[in-house]
Amino acid sequence: MENYDLLMETAAAYGLQVVEKDFKSEAKGLIKGNKIGIRKEMLSVEKGCALAEEVAHYLTTVGNILDQSDVRNRKQELRARQWAYHCMIPMDQIVVAHKARVSGRYALAEFLEVTEEFLQNAIDRYTSKYGLFLKVDERFTIQFEPLGVIEKFSEN
Repeated sequence: MENYDLLMETAAAYGLQVVEKDFKSEAKGLIKGNKIGIRKEMLSVEKGCALAEEVAHYLTTVGNILDQSDVRNRKQELRARQWAYHCMIPMDQIVVAHKARVSGRYALAEFLEVTEEFLQNAIDRYTSKYGLFLKVDERFTIQFEPLGVIEKFSEN
């Protein structure tokens, strides 16, 4: 099952109605109340990224945050994007991709079913939040720049 389909189920579980439609604006997704609009002509992978962010807005933001000159709105936007990044690109899935010998950003984005732009934005956010490295567990550490997974092998 694709990420987009899973996110549609997640949205439904939160009582959200998702409709694909043509937009007059350049927006990929919009939310008002419990209704989410997703740009119809996008690829499924793009729709998944947009839907993740709109579900995140439903869960993490309050009010109209379109005016990004207001620092409170920018903070809410960042919180929603961060939720979407963690939803679509959890650290353990980067390790799973490493174990599957996925290499390169394009292949990783394809493996995770996200756009390359979404992947890069997530990596940029993870780098600003965690620094260049994040220890996932005793065996794996994610390096964000350049992107890779460092695997510690036991001496046994």
